[in-house]
Amino acid sequence: MKVLVLAWEFPPRIVGGIARHVAELYPELVALGHEIHLVTVTCDPTFRLSVRNSPIQEVIDGIHVYRIPVQAPWSNFLQWIGYMNERMGYFGGKILLEQGPFDLLHAHDWLVGDAAIALQQHFGVPLITTIHATEHGRNSGLHNDTQWHINHKEKELIHRSWRVVVCTQYMRREVSGIHRYSSSLIDVVFNGICPEKKQLKPDFDRQTFRRRYAEDDEKIFYYVGRITYEKGISVLLNAAHKVLNRLEGQAKVIIIGGGDTDHLQRQARMLGIGDRCTFTGFMVEEDLDRFQAIADCAVFPSLYEPFGIVALESFAARVPLVVSDAGGLPEVVRHRETGIVTERGNVDSLAQGIMDVLENRVDTQRLVQRAYAELAQQFSWAKLAKQTEKSYQNVLAQHQQSSLAS
Repeated sequence: MKVLVLAWEFPPRIVGGIARHVAELYPELVALGHEIHLVTVTCDPTFRLSVRNSPIQEVIDGIHVYRIPVQAPWSNFLQWIGYMNERMGYFGGKILLEQGPFDLLHAHDWLVGDAAIALQQHFGVPLITTIHATEHGRNSGLHNDTQWHINHKEKELIHRSWRVVVCTQYMRREVSGIHRYSSSLIDVVFNGICPEKKQLKPDFDRQTFRRRYAEDDEKIFYYVGRITYEKGISVLLNAAHKVLNRLEGQAKVIIIGGGDTDHLQRQARMLGIGDRCTFTGFMVEEDLDRFQAIADCAVFPSLYEPFGIVALESFAARVPLVVSDAGGLPEVVRHRETGIVTERGNVDSLAQGIMDVLENRVDTQRLVQRAYAELAQQFSWAKLAKQTEKSYQNVLAQHQQSSLAS
């Protein structure tokens, strides 16, 4: 099959989980014999493009990548998204004309929805969409005009799609329920990971690196990810207060991620754990791999989580894992088999889960061994690409039946 993919992020531009998903899934589809063309956004602010020029083109892991600049101001996010869709629609149309015919369009989330719908309507190419999260879920409802607008964009894209792909059964129920879309047209394909990327060089000096963050006799537990309310970092800090009291200060909690942490740092100081809590800001991937190798416990206390790729990264790094039971996390992490699952938003439950790991009340070695084995069984991109291929085949079959009927 020949597929045109639209995604608003792609490495080296990484905003959330979509970039890694797209970068790791499509090389496997190329390996299956499919031709993938990807329209995305350039992260080079110096690049200037007129309507008549071509975007930056390159081939990465077999994917034909077209990077377009979007120069509208970030200060108005929806305006930026609108302008991005105009550019994607224009250049996507040129690609469909010049490189076609194409069998499918594949859109990743509402952010590229306007361009995807326009291309589908103009060229008649069947559309499949991956919904990575919903606006309703992220915000525990819809509370302002912006959220309602995004929700409307999601719904429009979903109902224009021949099929929808989501990452967990939880998301299947959510998309079907919120947007009144038939669950029979929603395929569940897990996210995956390339565990070999977590392998460290043999000469890695663990002890020296570890001493950047803690003394030799101190335990390290950490969070890594976006600094947003839905990730439950405030719950983690309240739990950390209990854990640190129990361990008499012989531990450090590390918060890794770019963004505004002023309110969280104030919370840590008010709890009296400011000297035990480090906010690193953004951490480059090489250092993050090293950090995970020296940590004692990873903690992801999400209040909303469609999947949780960070859980797979912990599996690959062989670090014991504590998560909440939010969203799709219990489908990824099996309680006391591949990690510890705690009650969402419950400080006592989360603190107990962390203590179970740090005080070795569970066989952490067995947890990490099972978790690592799970990667090949459930979360291999090669297997997930075949499941995605099946979704593509279903769309083409539906499209063919529709064409014959008309």
